Amino acid sequence: MRLRPFYAVAPVAFVALVGTIGARQTIVQAAQDEPQAAVTGGSFQDHFLRRGREIFRFDTFGDEQFWTGFLHMQEPISAVSPKTALAVGLKVDVDALPPAVIAALKAKAVNLDDPAVTLTLLRANAVVGVKGTVSDAGELTSVGVTCALCHSTVDDSLTPGIGHRLDGWANHDLNVGAIVALSPVLDQPTKDELNAWGPGMYDPRHHYFNGTTLVTLNTPSLPIVIPPIYGLQGVGFETVSADGPISYWNAYVGIGQMGGHGTFRDPRIGVSVVQPRPDLVTPKLPALFVYQLSLRTPDPPRGFFDRAAAERGRRVFREDAGCARCHQGRTYTDVLSGPPRRWPVLHDPSEVGTEAEYASRTATKQYRTTPLRGLFQHAPYFHDGSAADLPAVVEHYDAQFGLNLSTAQKHDLVEFLKSL
Repeated sequence: MRLRPFYAVAPVAFVALVGTIGARQTIVQAAQDEPQAAVTGGSFQDHFLRRGREIFRFDTFGDEQFWTGFLHMQEPISAVSPKTALAVGLKVDVDALPPAVIAALKAKAVNLDDPAVTLTLLRANAVVGVKGTVSDAGELTSVGVTCALCHSTVDDSLTPGIGHRLDGWANHDLNVGAIVALSPVLDQPTKDELNAWGPGMYDPRHHYFNGTTLVTLNTPSLPIVIPPIYGLQGVGFETVSADGPISYWNAYVGIGQMGGHGTFRDPRIGVSVVQPRPDLVTPKLPALFVYQLSLRTPDPPRGFFDRAAAERGRRVFREDAGCARCHQGRTYTDVLSGPPRRWPVLHDPSEVGTEAEYASRTATKQYRTTPLRGLFQHAPYFHDGSAADLPAVVEHYDAQFGLNLSTAQKHDLVEFLKSL
């Protein structure tokens, strides 16, 4: 275990984010003592929540420059049917659909093999995380994406893939690689690499967009599991390698990965994106931050776990297995347990027996203890998805630390994890 001072390792990246007083205050608050204070308050806070939700769901940060201008994704998407779009994990917001369309879907009177229906859904702003501009002539002229593409799904209340939004839930059906591989400008080796990712996976350390072209960061690609972003209030240094707090990562992804129009620099990982004003990302980070911290952890479905076994498993977690040494407090992570709290507590990959190559591509070269919440929703587990289910997680740590848990203890521990 090692303490890493955030301000010592990320001064340039930090300064690049604080273009406004509001952004500075928000980012400092996330990294220091009272992150939970960010989502309390009165009408001003309510305004930030509403504004943050709009940004999360609908703001592309000007990333049409990447998806339309560079990747030319409007060309293949124009020929994609709703059936194909749903098959690669795209979701449809039922609340954005006109009543007549909902009625037709219920009656199975919509031709889901017709690409024109996809354009109708885009015109209605009903495809979660995708913004398309459709001309009066029915031509898709531009396309961009929002945070909700990866970090929202739907409840399937109308039909699989169509329902009410579930913001903060990881979309583990989403095959980002297969979607991007449709671009007509990418070479075949790149397409092959993207197609190998599979659903629910993404590699944020492979390339970045510098405003003009894709720049290679690391190769070969090492995709990781798209994480949920609910239940993060009070966690601090929320990403798997704790490179920085939420707004640092939002800037990195919004500019370098989504292709938004803004400026981001972090010499620790060799990323430098400088684009002319206006910056369409940085001023929006405070409101986005507040909305993300408002996203509550969902409760497990009724009957999902055995309550008596979970109570026994709580004791195994705290005592017999010693999980609580790292998974501390109500957030079940020790990342803020250091003194001072602005220094993340991190772990070498060898300490916890996890894959090390991805860590070597991050700023910290280590991993933070994963906060445990809503575990029923986001299998597979570990950053690389190497544990297919919770029993596999327990088996991993039983072997890693020589716990010698009995079959009954393992069962009870799994039931406790399912309850979180």
